[in-house]
Amino acid sequence: MPTVEYLNYEVVDDQGWDVHDEQNFERAQELDLSDEDYGTLDVAEGEYILEAAEAEGYDWPFSCRAGACANCAAIVVEGDVEMDMQQILSDEEIEEKNVRLTCIGSPATDDVKLVYNAKHLDYLQNRVI
Repeated sequence: MPTVEYLNYEVVDDQGWDVHDEQNFERAQELDLSDEDYGTLDVAEGEYILEAAEAEGYDWPFSCRAGACANCAAIVVEGDVEMDMQQILSDEEIEEKNVRLTCIGSPATDDVKLVYNAKHLDYLQNRVI
């Protein structure tokens, strides 16, 4: 079963870290963060990352659950996440900035590290509803 190590974008932003830096996850371990801000999730085959987070009782951001807005956006720092049909992200955002939507995204590798709540990034703001 794939494991997703996650970190809240608000923590990354508050600390002044680069969202794409793999070291953020080691730094986060040293901070006294809540389970909702930092931790790991087991994601079952065919399960979406957002669903796995909700099953743990976390209140991650989302709106449409259909890949049509950027509310549930995350930055994949390590590993890969496959998405069902989405209509909001550009090829550049997916391929160069590693943006994925957690409402329609499932781990494509055994280990994934991602920064969720990335809807606050400037270039995604105009697609948050």
